[in-house]
Amino acid sequence: MSEKTFLKGGRVVDPSQNLDGTRDVLLIDGVIASLGTKLSAPEDARVIDCAGLVVTPGLIDVHVHLREPGGEHKETIATGAEAAAAGGFTAVCAMPNTDPPIDNPAAVGYLLSRGRAAGFARVYPVGCISAGRAGQRLALIGEMVDAGAVAITDDGSPVMDSGLMRLALEYSQTFGIPVADHPEDLGLSASGHMNEGIVSARLGLGGKPNASEDIHIVRDLLLAELTGGHIHFQHVSTRFGVESIRQAKLRGVRVTAEGSPHHLILTHEAVEGYRTEAKMNPPLRTQEDVDAVRAGVADGTLDTIATDHAPHHYDEKEAAFADAPNGIVGLETALGLILTRVVGEGVIDLSTMVDRMSCQPARVFSLPGGTLTEGGPADVTVFDPAAKWKVDSARFKSKSRNTPFEGWELTGRPKWTIVGGRIVWEG
Repeated sequence: MSEKTFLKGGRVVDPSQNLDGTRDVLLIDGVIASLGTKLSAPEDARVIDCAGLVVTPGLIDVHVHLREPGGEHKETIATGAEAAAAGGFTAVCAMPNTDPPIDNPAAVGYLLSRGRAAGFARVYPVGCISAGRAGQRLALIGEMVDAGAVAITDDGSPVMDSGLMRLALEYSQTFGIPVADHPEDLGLSASGHMNEGIVSARLGLGGKPNASEDIHIVRDLLLAELTGGHIHFQHVSTRFGVESIRQAKLRGVRVTAEGSPHHLILTHEAVEGYRTEAKMNPPLRTQEDVDAVRAGVADGTLDTIATDHAPHHYDEKEAAFADAPNGIVGLETALGLILTRVVGEGVIDLSTMVDRMSCQPARVFSLPGGTLTEGGPADVTVFDPAAKWKVDSARFKSKSRNTPFEGWELTGRPKWTIVGGRIVWEG
């Protein structure tokens, strides 16, 4: 028997179709069967009353750490995919900095099979740029793409060798995939633990200057311009970086980029008191940088909003600040944070949010979804824009609890997450 779900009378926001209005959506056997006003629900369909709710193409996060294999005490593919669904995400791109790294087709196949078995959000593997993420020679890029990798990156380890990055940008064009880079010049930042500035000086912590990110961004932009390859910058955090990407786009460079919720909301002052839950890389920076990242998301210089979901075990984050690992969890707080502190503060409107969290991620990484077009995959996010809730990490589906947003009051929360026409999360 066919599976049918009828989403009745919600506010459908789909920038891919310039659509923002009350519509009905019928899902049949994993695809969008019809979208329109005053549709009739089939007798055997499950009817969901979406009055007062927002219906969008499924949210997609192109930057997520699922930690499996090797870090299952922090997260697994199954718990990460469930956390994604609980956050309203229908698909995530899994970073390859696992142990061992995702640098071969067998590892890519493992991620895909484990993601399918979990049955929550779709899991798309991202392969390594270099073998073993060692930054010395290219990984088996063609074989990984054939196995299902959607992009390549050495995320967490910037590619310091300009010649290798040039090769990656040239070779990747054969397969039509982006080369994602964590922009950081380690010669300037290796001894740093937070943003270099007045707060780091007051706390007596080594700093990472903006220049460490800016120099790397400029280098990659020049290499993308030289090769014609597609460079994608992860978690851009600096004013100069945003402006450099903006100018490169005007020159026709094939560049896309992401801003993360924490870099859109928090400054380095969140680290006061040596709060390791606010330690991340790139670090939280100044209000001027936050304002620039916000402007970049608003005008499309930063194409996507991506969480950089980075789970860590409690004991690891309880270490001294200099010894604690970088990163925060983000899948289950992203939608509420963006609705409350970015849309709610007038930085972008709701349609732009959906574009940056669904349509553009699908376009940038050439993924299915990102649209409610008839005949497309039935990946749908339904959320209540007025639901008020408090961040309580003890209730996360993620294995980890490392968030600087504990106790924050937010407005806006997922109600249903639908993947391939099947409800995988019901809030």
